[in-house]
Amino acid sequence: MRGLASLCLAAALFFAPGANADNPRRIVSAGGDITEIIYALGAGDRVVAVDSTSNHPAGAASHQQIGYIRRLAAEGILSLQPDLLIAAHDAGPPAAIEQLRAAGLRVELAPKGDTPEGVLEKVRFVGKALDLEAAGEALAARIESDMARAIETANGYTDTPRVIFVLSERDGAPLAAGAGTSADAIISLAGASNAAGGFSGYKPMSQEAIIEAAPDVLLMMSQTVERLGGIDAMLARPEFALTPAGRERRYVAMEGMLLLGFGPRAPEAVRRLATALRGG
Repeated sequence: MRGLASLCLAAALFFAPGANADNPRRIVSAGGDITEIIYALGAGDRVVAVDSTSNHPAGAASHQQIGYIRRLAAEGILSLQPDLLIAAHDAGPPAAIEQLRAAGLRVELAPKGDTPEGVLEKVRFVGKALDLEAAGEALAARIESDMARAIETANGYTDTPRVIFVLSERDGAPLAAGAGTSADAIISLAGASNAAGGFSGYKPMSQEAIIEAAPDVLLMMSQTVERLGGIDAMLARPEFALTPAGRERRYVAMEGMLLLGFGPRAPEAVRRLATALRGG
C-alpha cells in the first residue's frame, strides 16, 4: 500500500493541472498495431513514448521506449507526464495497469482484433480515444476497401498451400502456430491452410508431427529467421528437410508486425502473403 500511495503522490506532482485527458496531447502507445493506427490518423506528433513492438512507421522507433508491452513499469510511464496510455488488449502486467489508473492516468486498452472486422474496430476505438472519430471512420473505410481487394486477390488463386508458421524455438523444438492465433488468421485470409491447425495457440511440435503435417511452405517472421541461424539452417533441420517445404525450399519471411499486427497494413500483409505463398 505504501508503494501505491507514493506512486499516486508522484503522479499528482507529475500531471499538469491543465492536462486534457479527453483531447490528449501527450500519448504513450503500447502495441505496434496501436502505434501504427495513431500515426495513420495523423496524430504521431502527440506520441511521447512507445513500447518495443512499435517499429513502424520509421519515426515511431525514435520515441522514448517504455519496454516490452507485457512488462510495463508504471513509474517510468508516469515520469513522462502523459495524458493517455493507449495500449493493445494484452498490455500488462495487470498490476502496472491498475497502478497507472489508481494514479489518475487515463488508460485505454484496445479490443483484440485479428480479423478484418477486428482491425476496423481497433481503428475506430483509437479514433474515439484520441477525439478523432471522423478520421477514424475515414481510415476504417479505406482499410475495409483495401482488405476486400486483398481478399479478392487471395481468393483468385486456385491452390491452397499448407503452411506452417514457426514463431520461435522452445527446448529445441519449433514453436508453431495453431488455431486461434494471429498467424492462423493471416494464413487463412491469404487463401492457404494452417498445417498445424490441429491444436490451439502456440505449441512446440516434434519432428514427427511436423513431417506428418507435410507443410508446403514454411512461414516465419524475418527477425525469427535471423535469430534461429538463417533460412538455410532452418530448412536443413530434419523436421523441415523431410517435408515438401524443405525439399522444394519454399519459405516466406515477413516483418513481424506487418504479418501479425493486424493494424492499418493488414490488407498489404494479406496481399503480399497470398502472392509470396505461390512463389510470387
